[in-house]
Amino acid sequence: MDAVSLAEAKAHLSELVDRVEAGDSIDITRRGKAVARLTALSRPRKPIDAAQLRSVTASMPPQAPDAADLVRSMRDGDRY
Repeated sequence: MDAVSLAEAKAHLSELVDRVEAGDSIDITRRGKAVARLTALSRPRKPIDAAQLRSVTASMPPQAPDAADLVRSMRDGDRY
């Protein structure tokens, strides 16, 4: 998290907004003390379409070993 003075924030606001959009968080200071923070807004998640998810998973071929056998073989392979 970076800190910039109020004067610098005024002069470079669009650059700071670009940085915040990319994931940074920036504190704005006045006379050396933090007075505000620029952070990105959280975006609402897109709802999952259950019917589309079912159709995708139904079209996938089944895997040969089941999950328990796969984990067991990975675990046993690391022992020796």
